[in-house]
Amino acid sequence: MRNLLFFVFLFAVSAARAAHPALNIGEKANLTETKMESVSGISVSLNDLKGENGLVLIFSCNTCPFVLGWENRYNEICNWGKSNGVGMAVLNSNHQKRDGDESLSAMKEHAQAKGYQFPYLLDHESLLANAFGGQTTPHVFLFDKNFQLVYKGAIDDNYKEASAVKNHYLKDAIEHLAAGKPIAMSETKPVGCGIKRKLD
Repeated sequence: MRNLLFFVFLFAVSAARAAHPALNIGEKANLTETKMESVSGISVSLNDLKGENGLVLIFSCNTCPFVLGWENRYNEICNWGKSNGVGMAVLNSNHQKRDGDESLSAMKEHAQAKGYQFPYLLDHESLLANAFGGQTTPHVFLFDKNFQLVYKGAIDDNYKEASAVKNHYLKDAIEHLAAGKPIAMSETKPVGCGIKRKLD
């Protein structure tokens, strides 16, 4: 029975990925003008939040242990982005848990408790997660000023301990993007909990 459930789960994940193929490096984002409600009560789009050099988007949530391990670095990433002309948006796409611990009110409480210094947005019905192929919380997408995808994957190589990080994937990608240099590692494996997205 356990094996049967496992294969059913794999089938569901595969079907979701097939229905919503991932945005590939070099491809241009769509839905950049779509307005999303933020925990501050203001509705904004990705285009509103883009810096002169681009935008980093992180699919996130309130409860995933991988997010809880990494999110203390979110404000640092935001400031690093600002210093390199890159904006930041964090999206909660967990549609299936929207009536519980991923509700907008829970997002507001979480953002306040964690001292978020960046827009935390509700991705209604997992619209952007499905459009971009976001898979995990967290899952990072870095776009240039023309909304072409230049990096996607993990924040760095250690969610448990910031001081033990050896490879700062996202920060390095932001720095190279701002300097107009090629990004040596443009894709890494996202590590986290699966997004509880709305399925077709």
